[in-house]
Amino acid sequence: MTAETMQFKTELKQILHIIIHSLYSHKDIFLRELISNASDAIDRLRFEALTRHELIGGDDNWKIKIIPDEQAGTLTISDNGIGMTQETIVENLGTIARSGTRAFLESLRNADVQQRPELIGQFGVGFYSSFMVADKVTVRSRFAGGASAEAVQWESDGEGEFTVGPITKETRGTDVILHLRTEDREFLKSWNLRTVVKKYSDFVEHPIIMDVEKEDDSKNKTISEETLNSRKALWLRPRSEIKPEEYEEFYRHVSHDHGKPAKTIHLSAEGTMEFKALLFIPEHKPFDLMWGDAKKGLQLYIQRVFIMDECEALLPTYLRFVRGVVDSADLPLNVSRETLQHSPLLEKIKANLVNKVLRTLDEMRTKEPEAYLTFFHEMGAILKEGIVQDWPNRQQIADLLLFQSSKTEPGKFTTLAEYLEKMPVSQKEIYYLIGESREAAEQSPHLEGLKAQDREVLFMLDPIDEFMMQSFTDYKEKPFKPIDKGELEGPAVDEAKKQKYQPLLDWMKEKLGDVKEVRLSTRLKESAACLVAGEHDVSANMERLMRRMGRGTELPPAQRTLELNPDDPAVHAVLQLFTTAKDDPSVEKFARLLYDQALITEGSKVKDPLGFAKRLNELLVRAANIRG
Repeated sequence: MTAETMQFKTELKQILHIIIHSLYSHKDIFLRELISNASDAIDRLRFEALTRHELIGGDDNWKIKIIPDEQAGTLTISDNGIGMTQETIVENLGTIARSGTRAFLESLRNADVQQRPELIGQFGVGFYSSFMVADKVTVRSRFAGGASAEAVQWESDGEGEFTVGPITKETRGTDVILHLRTEDREFLKSWNLRTVVKKYSDFVEHPIIMDVEKEDDSKNKTISEETLNSRKALWLRPRSEIKPEEYEEFYRHVSHDHGKPAKTIHLSAEGTMEFKALLFIPEHKPFDLMWGDAKKGLQLYIQRVFIMDECEALLPTYLRFVRGVVDSADLPLNVSRETLQHSPLLEKIKANLVNKVLRTLDEMRTKEPEAYLTFFHEMGAILKEGIVQDWPNRQQIADLLLFQSSKTEPGKFTTLAEYLEKMPVSQKEIYYLIGESREAAEQSPHLEGLKAQDREVLFMLDPIDEFMMQSFTDYKEKPFKPIDKGELEGPAVDEAKKQKYQPLLDWMKEKLGDVKEVRLSTRLKESAACLVAGEHDVSANMERLMRRMGRGTELPPAQRTLELNPDDPAVHAVLQLFTTAKDDPSVEKFARLLYDQALITEGSKVKDPLGFAKRLNELLVRAANIRG
């Protein structure tokens, strides 16, 4: 029988154009696809041979061989799998589907790359990625168990036709020979092939081999087969068979971290939801997160074949410090196998992984507090994002948070659960103060009244805390209360003092202009004055954060309330001067000094530094003259 020239189906020609020109974002994926096909061919033969031993013919040395030929400009991917007959090669490589192809093509054309429907497996387009790098592809195949004369050759330039006919091939299996374009002959370099295999196919079960030339000490050159893939898919092995050092080696492989993981999570889900996962919680923040990269996710494999490196769909971004792999044969992919489609199964796997990671962290917190403290120092600020992002798991995340407080030693932490245990029955709210450092928080005048009542105040010292607390309103039905906003629980201001100071308070509000109100304080015990934001207003700390981010103009102008301590000597002195000499210019200057010191103690900048300095100097001169 001679070779026969045949036409591609019309739909396949159009799909080939999409595949070659716009489907894949990285050319090197062609090698992954061909290796994956070769691995499938071997697996199919192994399965068939369970009942038909004659198919193997005594050769069960399974392997996939890569053969670069720089002189000929060809790259061959060879396997000793089940092979194809002429009928199956025409069916598999001359058409993409037997039914529904036209409608399928329409959906492929009309959707962007992120939304294209699944083709892999059902339609087998991976082979056609060869034409991204080759201007001609030759496939030589012999079906297992047949005579050598039953071998067949398929050849095409991917334009519209292919030829198919009988050849002689001594061994079973398939050879895919790519005639590479000149600009793509970088894929003939052994170092490049090693890199691509390591990246995409390192855990394929069967050995991927290549002939490599080596030179000994005497400059003698020899050629020997080298296995390019490690084949060590730890996640498929039982936990009982894996040594700690193997987990550590694999962690270094997937994380590029030289240390050890803080925790290893090995999952094997079976039944209605089947997947394998091997996850690691690092001891220290990964370098890529230090550089501000928020896109890291888990590595996704489909039956050991690498699909993508940053699969964010498998874990929410607040767990982006987790490293590892997930392997599931059932997840739906887009046509190029580069993007996951959203599906109920994906959501179930994600929920399972999130729950397992959070439970592991909780076990670590309770059973290994020192190790957890090290972890939280590094990743706590990232974990807090989950309070905003993940409402269903908010309670679990809240239980993992650690805070310094007005009752902990510097460097020591408490949890929200511990706070509630120590909270007096009469206390209705969880008090907290957001600050830039523990030192700044401890020196805040807002703390004075609560310390006098022996009430504990949580210090929130991460920049993320401002954003977290906007949506974190309560914990176990106890509302959070920022102590620098609104009014606090406690004894009311003495009514006699209030009447005594009211004229001064009204006058100061009119003169200062920058404040919403001036009132006597119940929270101050040692300081003369402080500024308090409204219950729903932006805090001073948030204003400073936004300015640092270059977004200060986005905030609406906010006026805070100036609170004065009626028992402070300075405040009492201003009252006396106001009562005896209201029109004395010094009264306004001293009132402004109280406002300025309130700004300074909250960590904000004085709006008129020069005016502040002049008023302070005048006070110094007056004090010196009195003593002189």
